[in-house]
Amino acid sequence: MARRPNYGFEKRQRELKKQKKKEAKAERKRLKKEALLAEQGGIAPDGEGDLELADDLENDDAPDEAVEDDAPPPKRGFFDT
Repeated sequence: MARRPNYGFEKRQRELKKQKKKEAKAERKRLKKEALLAEQGGIAPDGEGDLELADDLENDDAPDEAVEDDAPPPKRGFFDT
């Protein structure tokens, strides 16, 4: 079976189509989430509260340090001395 002469172009077009579809789905999902939150009286529909919450979660370093300090020592295997 011979390879199509425009295989690279066709492949790129398929990839672009998939990417557009993925972005459209993400946009629909975001709009649905905003509508749900606005309906429940949550944060403003512009979505700024989501970003602030995400920033708070990303910048929270205290629990990670506490977990490392309180971790039990690693278990030793049969051949470890």
